Amino acid sequence: MNANLASKGMKVPFVFIVKAVLLALLIAGYLYFSKQIGEIQWLPQVLRGLYSFLVPSLILSVARFLILVVYRTKNAKGEVRGNFVLGVNRLTAVLNTTFAVIALMISVGIDPRDFIVSMTFVAMAIAVLFRDYITNMISGLIIMFSEQLSVGDRVRLGDHRGRVIDITFANIVLQDDEDDIVMVPNNTVFISTFMNLSAHRSSLFSVKFELPLEAALHVEELESLLKNSLDAHPNLAENKGGVQLKVIDLGKDYVRYKIDLYAISNSNSMHRELENEILKEIIKFERQVLFKSSAL
Repeated sequence: MNANLASKGMKVPFVFIVKAVLLALLIAGYLYFSKQIGEIQWLPQVLRGLYSFLVPSLILSVARFLILVVYRTKNAKGEVRGNFVLGVNRLTAVLNTTFAVIALMISVGIDPRDFIVSMTFVAMAIAVLFRDYITNMISGLIIMFSEQLSVGDRVRLGDHRGRVIDITFANIVLQDDEDDIVMVPNNTVFISTFMNLSAHRSSLFSVKFELPLEAALHVEELESLLKNSLDAHPNLAENKGGVQLKVIDLGKDYVRYKIDLYAISNSNSMHRELENEILKEIIKFERQVLFKSSAL
């Protein structure tokens, strides 16, 4: 995973090349056309603002590149945490936005230091009004750069449980067992019960599905079918007691089941592949049963 990921993620982005070219043209323009530039009243100020954005932005891009290279090299034999890379990218975006705002002020002739001083009281009022969002943003950065959880982990946050699919400055985005997307505020990690169910990964995984009542009447056939196809599966360990369908919910016109299985690895991707394979078998069985029922 690691060598491929590192080589895949270390490509020089197009935006970086554009910034470097613009900076080179800007420097060349000052060296060879400084007199002509000075004759246009507004142009030097605009170019100064552009220069004040390009230089720190390029330095930031190089720093980001080096940080990710060092991080991926250090974790070459381990697991690269997606949220660390995500955190570096998000922080880079925030700093680039800050540089762009400062450059815009310089371009229109506003001294950023005077602006910050004059906006101090307004900033304090904004901080009070948007306190929850600011604390969520800080919490999001802490989560991104900590080892508490990572994108792809299964977690329980307060009353919510699911797989982490994204971490933003405001929320942790979860995909629950019903495939619903749940957005949990970042502060929840620090103010309520938090469990990382993937911290100690297990080879045990569950497959949940439901059958209409017509198909559920033939559940013994399905159990036998799955037993025959899974007993000798190369990616499944020996499951004690064999394949057993457990009823977890009974509705008006459906029955919901669960199968607990042990894989030969704790890899999430392997678990997903096995789950997809089993669900395809179940769908095929359901179609056959419903077709026979409709033919009678």
